[in-house]
Amino acid sequence: MKLDDLKPTIIELVGHPELEVQEKMQGICDLLQANVDTYDWVGFYMAHDTEPTLHLWNQAGEPTDHTIIPFGKGICGQVAVSNQNFVVDDVSAQDNYIACSIHVKSEVVIPLFKDGKNIGQIDIDSHTPHAFDEKDERFLEWINAQVAELL
Repeated sequence: MKLDDLKPTIIELVGHPELEVQEKMQGICDLLQANVDTYDWVGFYMAHDTEPTLHLWNQAGEPTDHTIIPFGKGICGQVAVSNQNFVVDDVSAQDNYIACSIHVKSEVVIPLFKDGKNIGQIDIDSHTPHAFDEKDERFLEWINAQVAELL
């Protein structure tokens, strides 16, 4: 499925009046994981209000033990510090990678901004090497903009 084909469903989900914010975010995770072949794990990590840590709010795919990640640790922790997208074509080549599953070959993490502040991120793991490109980055930035409107 093409990424842009999912946008109307995401817009409908985000605008659903009877769902809470976390239910909408979970719906996005479920939708992406079920409909994009290379999105094997999808999650939202959100920054803690007072401590330099990320906390897993939602996820679709295999359960993970990594529910709290310190800033600077792993790909997600690096994005929390850098405020930049991070595409990893081969996770085995990363020194600061936190292995969530032996099946993960590549990862993309896109920061989520609200009023110019990095408040979290969407994190996607793939069992396929080199699974992500600029189209994925733009699409995930768009998703994060939709989510930021909810927060």
